[in-house]
Parts: sequence; structure tokens; C-alpha cells
Amino acid sequence: MTLPEPGDFLKQQTLLEHLVELRRRLIYSMLAILVGFAVSYAFAPEIYEFLVRPLASASGDEPRRLIYTGLTEAFITYLELAFWTGCVVAFPFVASQIWMFIAPGLYKNERRAFLPFLVATPVFFLMGVAMAYYFVFPMAWAFFLSFEVPAAAGGLPIQLEARVSEYLSLSMTIIFAFGFAFELPVLLVLLARAGVLSSRKLSSFRRYAIVLIFATAAILTPPDLVSMISLALPMMLLYELSIIGAKWVEKKT
Repeated sequence: MTLPEPGDFLKQQTLLEHLVELRRRLIYSMLAILVGFAVSYAFAPEIYEFLVRPLASASGDEPRRLIYTGLTEAFITYLELAFWTGCVVAFPFVASQIWMFIAPGLYKNERRAFLPFLVATPVFFLMGVAMAYYFVFPMAWAFFLSFEVPAAAGGLPIQLEARVSEYLSLSMTIIFAFGFAFELPVLLVLLARAGVLSSRKLSSFRRYAIVLIFATAAILTPPDLVSMISLALPMMLLYELSIIGAKWVEKKT
């Protein structure tokens, strides 16, 4: 009895059937994002309150407010916030649709090998989001607020009057930067599992990886040293974990 070739199930389908299946998975994914967007927009004020809580805590007892200078600015900001939140909420379902599309073309052992990476992806993303919200936000906001200057005799105070769109845009940028940065070990270990990389290559590339990590952190974070180091240090730790994970995968194979 001959073993089937990898992807025999997919080879038995025509190109049109592939496209129809892909179209069906894309429609399901878009519907999930649309539902997540609708639900997120219904709770947009609560999500907004959750995101501004670190700024309120960093301000202490001093009253603080966020402003908007355009008539439609707050509305558009809520739409953007609902869209990105909807994408995050719908991500597990979208990932399952991707898995259901590619899984029939894999061997059973390949499916077992790939499934842990699919599960680890949202877990590491949420770890990055949690670190950004609970660790980086308090430090970064306190650093930025330290540039306020009280009123002096004959002078004018320097006070923060942040626009709601700028604050939420900055917050979402940092959140997604940390979320995607924490996917580094998942990506590298997956490449090691596929034979593209090895633990030896990752170890020899360490010094260059550190430079790339700091450059990436400088691009993804606001232009301050606190945010950059807060992202670079965890990425360096995740790179070392990727080397350990690659060694473990090599032993398994």
C-alpha cells in the first residue's frame, strides 16, 4: 500500500474549487471581523475608558481631559478603535479559517506539528498587549507628563491637552507593536521546524539580531528611550527563547 503524497486531498481538487474554498473562508473571516466591529463599536466608550485609564493614573489627582478639534474627529476615532478591536476579537476565528483551508493538504503528523504554533500565536500576542498596557503605558505616560511646567510669576504653564485621536492612535500603535513583536519566537521556531533556520544559525546571528531589534523598537515605538528599551529588552529575551525552542524542535525531529 503506497502512502499518499502531501496535499493529495488538495491535488484532487481543481483550481476553481480551491478558489471557491478560499472565497468561502475569506467571506467567513470578513463576517467575523464585521461582527467584531459592530460589537466593539457598541462598547466603544468602555474600550476608550479602559485605554485612557493609564493616563488618568499617571496624572494623579490632577484633573485631565482629552479634546478633539475636528467636528467628526471623535466619531472617526471611535470607528477606528472599533475596527482594530474587532480585528483582535475576530482573530481566533480568522486563524481557524486559515487552518481549515490549509489543514487538508498536510499529513497528520504535519498537522500535529503546526497546530501548537496556531495556538501559541494569539497567546503571545495577548502577552505583548498585556505588557504594553500594564508595564509600558504607566512608565511612558509618566515620562511624557514630566515635561509639564507649572505657571510661574509672569509666565504661562505648559500643560498637556492631548487630542483623543492622537492618544488612541499612539496607544493602538504601541499595543500592536508589542503584540506583533511577541510573535518573534513563534515565527523563528516555526522556521526552525520547517528547516529554514537552525539554532546554530540563530546563535551566530545574535549580535546582528540585537542591532535589528533596537532598530525595530526605535521605529515601532514613540521617540523616547523608555518605550524603545521597554520593547527591545523583551524582544532580546524572546530571541533567546527562540534559540532554546529551535534546539528543542531539532531534538524532536
